[in-house]
Amino acid sequence: MPRKYIYLIITYVAMQLSSILALPFVPLIENRDVFTVAWSVMSFTVALIISLIILRGEMKDFFQLREKKVGTIILWSFLGFILVMITQYAAIAIETFVFGIKPGSENTMDLMNVARQAPIFIVIISVLGPILEELVFRKAIFGSLYKRMNFFFAALLSGVIFAAVHMDFSHILTYTAIGMIFAFLYIETKRIIVPIIAHMSINTFAVIGQLSVDPEEIERQMEQLEQLMLILIGGQ
Repeated sequence: MPRKYIYLIITYVAMQLSSILALPFVPLIENRDVFTVAWSVMSFTVALIISLIILRGEMKDFFQLREKKVGTIILWSFLGFILVMITQYAAIAIETFVFGIKPGSENTMDLMNVARQAPIFIVIISVLGPILEELVFRKAIFGSLYKRMNFFFAALLSGVIFAAVHMDFSHILTYTAIGMIFAFLYIETKRIIVPIIAHMSINTFAVIGQLSVDPEEIERQMEQLEQLMLILIGGQ
């Protein structure tokens, strides 16, 4: 793995663990929720800036290309969004009827609860998070693995790592499958900007969908979805 990718991964890990540095200040803070959100936004922003500096050479090469294929990037980003949606629903169906796991990600619900209390947190969900995750999990980890093994195993392994980081192990299949789609978009277009846009789009779509509906209504819809899928597949 190139040294710059190692630095990229270290930056991401340091960002995830940066909250440890804030622990001594927590007892002194009156509004801890605001402080936590502010710290998260700051740490993600700093990590992204450092990551872009680390990859400045590759960014420069991209902007110097005579044919950036903007139309292709837009088309594949849209197709990627559709592919992720289809894959997500397929994975949820497998989790529900094969493994008996109820639809609805606890990780997603927790993030949405924070976003309801502090809308600025949406910046992390829709922008900062997707960019950092694609740079780390697709460009650095998947890209390095793909040089040593075939696409399927490289995408699967990087997808599992991507899923594990989200700490929502009951839905590890869904996260892994989505990660593999992002890897496919990256290798098919040879441009990391495509999975980044697709990732940002799917997260933003989820944010709009979740925040536009009352939490109790979401829970009721999830129950209806589960019942509908049971009827369609013939479950008891």
